[in-house]
Amino acid sequence: MIYLSQLLGNPVYDCDGEKVGQVNDLGIATGEIFPRITSLAITGPGKTPFMISWRKYVDTFNEQEVRLKVVSTDIRFSYLQPDEVLIARDLLDKQIVDTRGMSIVRVNDLKLSDTSSSQLRLLGAEVGVRGVLRRISPKLERAVLRICKNLGKVLPERIIAWNYMDLLDRDLSDVKLSVTHKTLDDMHPADIADIIERLDPRLRGRVFAQLDDEHAADAMAEIDDDKAAEIMGDLDETSASRMLSEMDPDDAAELVSELDYDKAEKLLNLMGIKEQKAIRQLLGYRENTAGRIMTSEFVELPEKDRVCDAVGTLKGLDEDFETVHYVYLNNEDSQLSGIVSLNDLIVAEKTTRLSDIATKELITASPDDDQEDVAENISKYNLLAMPVVSEKGTLLGIVTVDDALDVLEEEHEEDLQIAGAPHSEGTEERPGHDFIMVLTHETWFFFWLIGIAALTMLYGTSMNIESVILSSLGLPIALLVAEDSVNYATNFFLEYDPDDEEAPSTAGFTFKGVVLGLLTAALSGSIAMGFFNALLSESDSGLQSASIAPVLLGTFGLAAGCIALSFLLSPIYLLVLRHRDKRNLETSGISLTIIAMIVTVVLYVAGFALFIASGLGI
Repeated sequence: MIYLSQLLGNPVYDCDGEKVGQVNDLGIATGEIFPRITSLAITGPGKTPFMISWRKYVDTFNEQEVRLKVVSTDIRFSYLQPDEVLIARDLLDKQIVDTRGMSIVRVNDLKLSDTSSSQLRLLGAEVGVRGVLRRISPKLERAVLRICKNLGKVLPERIIAWNYMDLLDRDLSDVKLSVTHKTLDDMHPADIADIIERLDPRLRGRVFAQLDDEHAADAMAEIDDDKAAEIMGDLDETSASRMLSEMDPDDAAELVSELDYDKAEKLLNLMGIKEQKAIRQLLGYRENTAGRIMTSEFVELPEKDRVCDAVGTLKGLDEDFETVHYVYLNNEDSQLSGIVSLNDLIVAEKTTRLSDIATKELITASPDDDQEDVAENISKYNLLAMPVVSEKGTLLGIVTVDDALDVLEEEHEEDLQIAGAPHSEGTEERPGHDFIMVLTHETWFFFWLIGIAALTMLYGTSMNIESVILSSLGLPIALLVAEDSVNYATNFFLEYDPDDEEAPSTAGFTFKGVVLGLLTAALSGSIAMGFFNALLSESDSGLQSASIAPVLLGTFGLAAGCIALSFLLSPIYLLVLRHRDKRNLETSGISLTIIAMIVTVVLYVAGFALFIASGLGI
């Protein structure tokens, strides 16, 4: 076995021992399970690049050199063929999809198999740390391996076989990678979407360019709307329009709504009349309603039809038709009159009328119903789809269970965000990630530092740093309680609907908050006074002469006041949440927490300013 990193840069000699140049790259023929090395790219004298046939000219090779069969004057240059790839240029340091592990990895080295003294085949990509160490220095790799061995650890190779690789960084849509290659087209759309969302944004469009329209549409439907809109913006209009045509109407409408108006109109106008009409009809409904998330693809038959008619209709549907769970029946007035499940359809006699096996007690939705209510009803009644009907009772569309799950997940994420929990997506490592995590979970610490800085400027040179720190000791307590007051408001908001008659009143919420604030302030003050008295009893008169005693009194007195005020402000936080919710505006619990902490720091510092101005703090 040999690695590409061990060959690159090695000298190339002709049969007489004259140096021709050095190895620059290797070319492979991609139409094999484990591709043969077909070309040798050489950097000649004066850094002139040229390429020769590996099979025709290479005699022997090893980790030190490559020997040719002929003298340099007999060498004839060749060119990269349409089915060939330069592996250093096109694979090394590039992102690839490990289609077996369903993940994105970076190629650190390439493993080659010498089938004879002059033949090489590409086995796979090294994506582990050993590839990095080897490229820095083979000696470094061996040294690290020895250290690991002495420590009883194993540092294995991480090799992805060629037949489980798919390229991303280079457009190889015209190159057949492998005769038995499991490509992106063979993966589940959800797996493709997961991979694409983790890709560099510049590569997402390239991946879609390698998928056929059907797979691209299925994958696009699984991607977050914002990212899907970005990808759609990177595609050419013809490809984007074809992809929209392949998508289910409800998914396509949701995606189009995220695009700017001009872009959306161009794409819609390029689509077929039927697909365009279906999407425009859905876009006519308000956001977050049943009409917006319903699909117009369903099977509807007259109630007088027989089972054999329904079976024939189902057999005649296109392969890409929305998944069918029920057959919907209409009466002579075109009103929805019943539903037949596929299970009932299969076990019934062919000549049975559909109306005889239909469920007549229907659970339906209006197109203006809130999407969350519809999703909850689908979950409550264990439905696979819910019909959406007009005021006249005609069937407009259906909301399927997968769309209902998406709605419930979205609402759950919003609730978590309001409560201040971290978002479940986008957790991949990125610059500043640790800082953001600390800022999210330990916000009080940063505001404490801000408070210390403000107190330092406030005191100027009148106090030493120890006194400044002492004067800020009560601020962390006040900041943590400010966060609790926001949590108190957000938890009440999430648990109780203001229109619910059984929900506690706002007055009751306010009274409870005031009591909690006063009790917390009293408890904090008592603990602080106990600490203060213990400190005085064990110290000498120098403590009081240094003016530390009044500083401590002011510190914990202000903390108690800020604590009480934080809970007094909790009704305002609740009103803000309800007001923004009525306007369908998202409000993050973290944002409210930051506002509460800003208020606390301002009040605390302002209180100390008055404290100093009165002459008590010096």
